[in-house]
Amino acid sequence: MRLKHLIYAAMLAATAAAGVRAAGPEANTAEEVVWMIGDQPIWRSEVEETYQQMKQEKVAIKGDPYCFVPEQIALERLYLHQADLDTVEVNPSVIAAEVDSRINEWIGQIGSRERLEEYMHKSLPQLREFLTETMTNNYRVTQVQQALTSKLKVTPSQVRRYYEKLSADSIPYVPTQVEVQIVTLTPYIPRETIEDVKDRLRGFADRVNAGTAEFSTLAIMYGEDDSSNFGGEIGMVARAELAPEYAAVAFSLNDPKKASKVVETEYGFHIIQLIEKRGDRINTRHILMRPKVAEKDLQDARMRLDSIRADILDEKFSFEDAATVLSQDKDTRNNRGLMTNQDRRSNNYNTSLFKMSELPSEIAREVSHLQPGQVSKAFVMKDLHSAKDIVAIVKLKNRIDAHRADAANDYQLIKAMYENRERERILADWINKKIAETYIRIEPGWSDCPDWRYNWLKNKSK
Repeated sequence: MRLKHLIYAAMLAATAAAGVRAAGPEANTAEEVVWMIGDQPIWRSEVEETYQQMKQEKVAIKGDPYCFVPEQIALERLYLHQADLDTVEVNPSVIAAEVDSRINEWIGQIGSRERLEEYMHKSLPQLREFLTETMTNNYRVTQVQQALTSKLKVTPSQVRRYYEKLSADSIPYVPTQVEVQIVTLTPYIPRETIEDVKDRLRGFADRVNAGTAEFSTLAIMYGEDDSSNFGGEIGMVARAELAPEYAAVAFSLNDPKKASKVVETEYGFHIIQLIEKRGDRINTRHILMRPKVAEKDLQDARMRLDSIRADILDEKFSFEDAATVLSQDKDTRNNRGLMTNQDRRSNNYNTSLFKMSELPSEIAREVSHLQPGQVSKAFVMKDLHSAKDIVAIVKLKNRIDAHRADAANDYQLIKAMYENRERERILADWINKKIAETYIRIEPGWSDCPDWRYNWLKNKSK
């Protein structure tokens, strides 16, 4: 259950246990200062802790970790000093929300607060304090970097010249990309099926309220979303992150031992139990159940969509008209059925282009058999928001075959590459200037590092 989708999903990769590792330039694990950046020390334990975290998060470590890791910490020190000079401020509520999300995700991955504390070698308050400091620093560093590169402006002629100078090996390979339109129908569910689900949830609530059953146990046994693995707990979230109907009931609860009335959202039917409220943030358990679609009703919906497809092929109306008038897909019906890529990790984010791997698996399977302009037969898939069974047909609007990027057809990709290079150049120039202006001392045993990206010892005494 996250971000209005009521789906308990991972936000970030799990991080590391923060123990001091008995290794490094010397086997001695005693605390010591290994670098000085201005008046800020870098402690050996910091290096060890950061190294462990990077390993657990599978961060690429270039060369000797006892060269790479202190350099990364030193770079952060330079940026944070600039953040102090620029009076970069952080909204504490934003950081608190991100900390809650991270901790909730880890608890979900590892199973309980107690196991998380054991794994991290920190109590929950200590972990919260550590994450708050880390995320605050990350935010301030990012703000400084954005300010330093904010005046970067790129023209088409610069992008073209950049592309012309790229070696053949440097030109990226662009995988096959597609544009897809979709029409969906939600199968009919009889009223008695819906009432049966609601009756079952009312029965669970009655048992909890009578003290004859634990809510978390019932959630594990009967819940139909990922949170059931964790007793139905969804973690501390803001009101805006929840479905409105769910939030209205959840925030009205006051007794953590009681279960709510049945709540309907687009994801199904729920009962809710309060765990904790802090201002506009809340942690709850829930049991989600969805009325099951009978096979006959699925087949009826498929037959209806296949009939619509036949009318499209007979040119009685267009696919676009069907998407606008008949489709029940709220994300695409106002866009003539055209799907939009919502994967923030993708270069195609917020465009109509998808790599095949970015499409839902059911859609990708159908699209793989189509030529541009062709329409699939009706098929069953999971709704992208609610995970309910729905029926769909898709049209392959366009396919761009795999190719080496070129400036004409892949301008945005080449532009992004050029902008990234220029940002790195601007930041590198700034860092070199800061190094020249800053007192830096690196202790013996830590200064012989051919893997450093920057010359920290230039004009400095070892």
